[in-house]
Amino acid sequence: MTRRTLLLGGAGTLGLALAGCGLGTSGGFVPSGEAAGPIADVDLSGASIGVGSKNFTEQLILGKMAVILLRAAGADAADLTNIPGSSSARQAMIEDQVQMQWEYTGTAWIAYLGETTPIPDERKQYEAVRDRDLEEHQLVWLDPAPMNNTYGFAGPTETIKKLGITKLSELAKVPEAELTFCVESEFNNRNDGFDPMLKKYGLKRGSDFPAKNVKVLDTGAIYQATDEGTCTFGEVFTTDGRIKALDLTVLEDDKAFFPKYNVAPVLTQAVVEEHPAVKELFAPVVEKLTDDVLIDLNARVDVDGEDPADVAIAWLREAGFIKA
Repeated sequence: MTRRTLLLGGAGTLGLALAGCGLGTSGGFVPSGEAAGPIADVDLSGASIGVGSKNFTEQLILGKMAVILLRAAGADAADLTNIPGSSSARQAMIEDQVQMQWEYTGTAWIAYLGETTPIPDERKQYEAVRDRDLEEHQLVWLDPAPMNNTYGFAGPTETIKKLGITKLSELAKVPEAELTFCVESEFNNRNDGFDPMLKKYGLKRGSDFPAKNVKVLDTGAIYQATDEGTCTFGEVFTTDGRIKALDLTVLEDDKAFFPKYNVAPVLTQAVVEEHPAVKELFAPVVEKLTDDVLIDLNARVDVDGEDPADVAIAWLREAGFIKA
């Protein structure tokens, strides 16, 4: 199972998770700080907002970040992060168990709203999700971040430079012997996976390169295998911290094959209508959440072993949103 598949799990445990005193998440300790810079004057006194997140590194960092920001603005923000699976996290919002969490446009469009065809343009994809979710579920999507945690293919930086390529459309000029790939099982077999991607970029397995040039590995093993030269190009998630740690370079998806997974703060309509200043709180923060920033933050947790909450507040201080 891939991370995208695993993230959709957990729905079967939702009834247990919602039982008792709350979601039963393991949010843990969250450091606090005083609002500064562009959010210094945002006042959310009287607001009561439960903050959820899914249970993988990037979501934990962003979730802790939201709790810190909301509390710094005077809100009573409950830390309900670390919900097991996208389905459970989504249902928690639908049922008003949590009132804010970060969500990805592609996940909402395909997994939640039931669409099968992604919209290539990032802004149009966001607007389609924003409008549908507000109408159907009374959920408000604030503006999305520039970061896009989608699929991609990466190779060791030194190798990529030697090949003289920067984008997927240039794969066709790579010598057959070096046109080798590491992919996960699901992506290898899906009807919107590896072979359709190759077709989009003018290649065909078995014709332009032998089938043996493709190795199917577990998701976690792909990064190391790519770094060690088992394959030239490995399937990755584009904000994974191991990209930086292993000095991999992601090739540009210049024909926009992969869905867009821009992250955005999502809140219940009731909270936004009662406390509209929440938009002012998140807007300047969201603007700074680029791919490079998330790669760095994810690496500090997954590679360096730091705690997500510590990473979150350290970045907020460095970016000037929280007083040191």
